[in-house]
Amino acid sequence: MKNGVRLTEEIAVIAHDGHRYSSPKHSHQEAQLLYAVSGVVSIKTDVGSWVVPPSRAVWLPPRLEHETTSRAGVQFRSLLIETGGLQGLPEECMVVEITPLLRELILKLADLAITPGSRERTDAVVQLLLMELSFQPAQSLNLPMPRRPDLVRLCAKMREDLTEATSVEAAAAMLHISRATFMRLFKRETGMSFGHWRQQARMLDALELLADGRSILDVALECGYSSPSAFSAMFRRTLGRPPSAYF
Repeated sequence: MKNGVRLTEEIAVIAHDGHRYSSPKHSHQEAQLLYAVSGVVSIKTDVGSWVVPPSRAVWLPPRLEHETTSRAGVQFRSLLIETGGLQGLPEECMVVEITPLLRELILKLADLAITPGSRERTDAVVQLLLMELSFQPAQSLNLPMPRRPDLVRLCAKMREDLTEATSVEAAAAMLHISRATFMRLFKRETGMSFGHWRQQARMLDALELLADGRSILDVALECGYSSPSAFSAMFRRTLGRPPSAYF
């Protein structure tokens, strides 16, 4: 179902199972709700990136250009939704919690895309799903990117090597500005402090590496932590569970 199966005028379904997934930058006329059944999916736009762990979803508003990738095997179900006439839906990309009912409706529509049922049954499932579309943002699963070119280059460099403990002073020197100016600028551009942004980058990379089957020790060291215990403590504080219990 790589190109999607249209069930009704309001809903089309895209499904992927198994190997790594990668799509070039693209957009949809409809909104997209991408639900991760297993594995971890990453979404990247010009303004940030989002990591979607199992049992959560990412909401993308219509016509938002994005790239979708996974580092390892992944299983997801994606709905393309015509939102005309629907009220109260997010106007920006975000990772969201999925209610048990909404999860079952998503999976049922994916099944109907493979084995069609009666038109009345399909319409009933679609209408119930559209009524159930109400989201709570999932905590700590996005990484906003700055727009200022020199900050974009700095953030890209940091993401390439998360073990590099660049200080605020060193970062400010790279941009040839004072420490105080750098801190104000970074906060204004990303909505986060420099330290919080780096911690968030490490957490999101850690999620992808853990989903790839890497050991906690390997992930801790690759993401710049001095020990597995330091990594586990930060992971629990950020995401509410230790890495050993997250997947």
